[in-house]
Amino acid sequence: MVFSKSFPKIKEKQTVWEETFLTEEEEKEVELKAKEENIRLMKECIEDAKKIIEESNLKPYQTDIVSVGISLFEKASSHNVYWKENKVKEKSIQSK
Repeated sequence: MVFSKSFPKIKEKQTVWEETFLTEEEEKEVELKAKEENIRLMKECIEDAKKIIEESNLKPYQTDIVSVGISLFEKASSHNVYWKENKVKEKSIQSK
């Protein structure tokens, strides 16, 4: 099932909601970009977690570093749908 989103458009002075779809290829491309970004982001979050633990004078247990890294990652990586919505919005604007 491909990703879609509805956008408001004005037609004859009325707002009409039109649904815009990504093709399977576009969706896979966005998913790949999101995955690459998530991997980069996870690495960055683990490094940030290491710095936080060091600056807080805590013991640098690997599990603690990973836990903090995962917490940071979960917050930042929730953008998978965001990437798809952006792509659909871009596509919707281009079709005007």
